[in-house]
Amino acid sequence: MSKMMWAGRFSKEVDSKVNDFNSSISFDARMYKFDIMGSIAHATMLGEQNIIDPEESKVIIEGLKGILSDIESGKLSFDPNAEDIHMFVEAELTERIGDAGKRLHTARSRNDQVALDIKLYLKHETVEIAALTKELITTVIDIAKQHLDTVMPGYTHLQRAQPITFAHHLMAYAQMLTRDLTRLHDCLYRMDVMPLGSCALAGTTYPLNRKRTAELLDFREITMNSLDGVSDRDFCIELCSCISILMMHLSRFSEEIIMWCSWEFKFIELDDAYSTGSSIMPQKKNPDITELIRGKTARVYGDLQTLLTMMKGLPLAYNKDMQEDKEAIFDAVDTVKLCISTFIPMLATMTVNKQNMRTAAAKGFINATDCADYLVKKGLPFRTAYKITGTLVALCIEKNTTLEDLPLSEYKKLCDTFDSDVYEAISLDTCVMQRNVDGGPAPSAVKRQIEALENTLNGIAF
Repeated sequence: MSKMMWAGRFSKEVDSKVNDFNSSISFDARMYKFDIMGSIAHATMLGEQNIIDPEESKVIIEGLKGILSDIESGKLSFDPNAEDIHMFVEAELTERIGDAGKRLHTARSRNDQVALDIKLYLKHETVEIAALTKELITTVIDIAKQHLDTVMPGYTHLQRAQPITFAHHLMAYAQMLTRDLTRLHDCLYRMDVMPLGSCALAGTTYPLNRKRTAELLDFREITMNSLDGVSDRDFCIELCSCISILMMHLSRFSEEIIMWCSWEFKFIELDDAYSTGSSIMPQKKNPDITELIRGKTARVYGDLQTLLTMMKGLPLAYNKDMQEDKEAIFDAVDTVKLCISTFIPMLATMTVNKQNMRTAAAKGFINATDCADYLVKKGLPFRTAYKITGTLVALCIEKNTTLEDLPLSEYKKLCDTFDSDVYEAISLDTCVMQRNVDGGPAPSAVKRQIEALENTLNGIAF
């Protein structure tokens, strides 16, 4: 009981099982650096405000720096019997510097301390996730630049639909990931508000300079309601939501890679370093990384659901339920970082089978829309042109041929407007090259898209 900082109110030892159940040191120890950073800033402000003796403030700060150094060098290990990282650091400090260490917690509660720690930690992690996301976007763009002229089928309902380029397909993911980057940026802005000074729930009678503490910790502003300051976990939920959407995009990308690797498509081949084999089938080369990313996406969704459900019924202000925020958001952060950092080199080292893509694009009548557009440009109403082209496709299926190989005489039987220039109009290259509208698959349009996206990326700073 004597080891518990809050033990004065109690006349009995807490049951050992309750201590174990209550403890969070096993997972919140990762915040040690940010806990110590927050305590250093708090001690600095307390000394500057003469709330504690400035000389004792200096002793506390040097003691905290020593603890940080010893943890990072491996000289000091976390005590598994400590209640949490905050109590571990404070107890270690008091053991090292004596009564001066007991003054550190003046005008502070674990409620606002933990809110500060997790914000500091997640600010750091958000920047790291953003950097990885930006690297992934750059990797996608680099591959797209190499495949501006690589024709492939575009799909709807997983059916071949219209010809596009591999660059255009890749850039769709670059756009998704850029939205993820902007979401992270916006999330970080709302997270960047310092709660320390809210204390347990009602602030304090001490003359704190909260803005000074925020300045020392590089927060843009302070929270303006002490109840909200200690009970807010919106920033955890919002970050987990951003990560969930990002994981959804990675999962969609992974699904396509899985299909493209199959013998049914064979559009790409992953490097051996990013594939696995079968224990019984020697011919197998499995895209396990992408399959794991699909699976881990569900895991992150579960983390988000945990956070939302945990918070939905909590009255103000702090409740112990909120200790459950950390494992969920930590897992989401760890998972997305692992997935992106593995996805980047896997993508960068894959082999693109350009000929297989073009061969697939030559089948499936994906130039049928262009055939209809050919008639529209010669004056026919679109619906009339659509019906004629549909009849031509049915004829080709019956004769086991393609629109490119169907004799002109067959075209003219259905519509005399057709002429020999129809073959140029429905060639795959023409179909792609003429789609030069902004956002289209023509190489020139994709180049403009890439340039615009690179400018956007240069403007997003963390």
